[in-house]
Amino acid sequence: MTGANQKSFLKDRIYVCHTYYHVYVACLKELNARDGRGATLVLSRMSNDFGNLKERAEKSGIFEEVVEFDEKDYTYFPELVELKKDRGNLVRNMFQRMKFCKRLGELEAPFVPVDFREYQDIYVFCDSDPIGYYLSYKKIYYHAVEDGLDCIRYRDTARDDNRGAFPLKAWMAGRGLIFIQNGYGRYCLDMEVNDLSVLDHPMGKMIENNREALVRGLMEEDRARLVSMFIENKATLDAVLERAKSRRLPVILILTEPLCQDLAVREQLFRDMIEEYGFVEENGEKKRGVIVIKPHPRDLLDYQKAFPEELVLDAHFPMEILNFIGAEFDRVVTVYTVPSSIHCAREKVYLGNDWMDRYEDPSMHRSVTNAAKKITA
Repeated sequence: MTGANQKSFLKDRIYVCHTYYHVYVACLKELNARDGRGATLVLSRMSNDFGNLKERAEKSGIFEEVVEFDEKDYTYFPELVELKKDRGNLVRNMFQRMKFCKRLGELEAPFVPVDFREYQDIYVFCDSDPIGYYLSYKKIYYHAVEDGLDCIRYRDTARDDNRGAFPLKAWMAGRGLIFIQNGYGRYCLDMEVNDLSVLDHPMGKMIENNREALVRGLMEEDRARLVSMFIENKATLDAVLERAKSRRLPVILILTEPLCQDLAVREQLFRDMIEEYGFVEENGEKKRGVIVIKPHPRDLLDYQKAFPEELVLDAHFPMEILNFIGAEFDRVVTVYTVPSSIHCAREKVYLGNDWMDRYEDPSMHRSVTNAAKKITA
């Protein structure tokens, strides 16, 4: 690995994941590698409950080793909360930030479950989490991977989180004085994104690794392994989808997201979505479809309770897995989730900022860019 510490590596690859989607992409990358060398999968428990995914990932045989990581957010450490306070001017804030970045890396060290220096290639999803600070503190080179599908197109978190004197902050990050995610840190070798052409501010370290190309590289047995790994009880899911199909009605897939802190507002948002987009026009008449709800893994609203009349899928698998099980939908509807990777729907509706304006002050989501409503077939 170019720029890495000069030593002989004991192991080849390691992936640090914070979400089910991260694990899905790590699987795509590993299945496409086909080099016979093993890799380690690290599941951070900081912001996600992976349930028994560790055991299922081990059983899949895709990874040589699967490790859980009790990653700690900065709020776990009282002294770091104090260091996050605004000191009133840029100079004082930057000196304080330098101390914060180093100290977070130091404090995270006891919780890190592996020796990253043993690995030739380290892939980190969402390096804005403490793992990025740790690797920077330890001066360990790594590859960053885009958090979600084209997510930087819709919110460039590196720039958004560092508004005000961004060129200065980027310069400091490039020299290891502070840490900035998504390719700006000194020890980040490159930043892997899905599509460079859609980014407003591509930077030199960004490289393209198209997710659809990775999917096309899968063999049938690879797809079967992914289904068995991510879906604990496929028979139950098949039965739910067969029920929808047997009604001979349009089938509408609703992809939820953890939008709006108030769960009552969130429930109303998706209730309104079903009311407006749960119908398909046939022969000049509107026909209500069978509604299938796929909750986001981090969405805490109880959809079974809130929508007892609808079919609710298990939250704990990436939506892309629906492409591998023969599912068919007339329409998929989302707010901010990019639906382009769903190939089992005839129509894709992306609602974006205009929809969110109904449920919260527009200033709360103004950082989401390129988010106009889109309907594609």
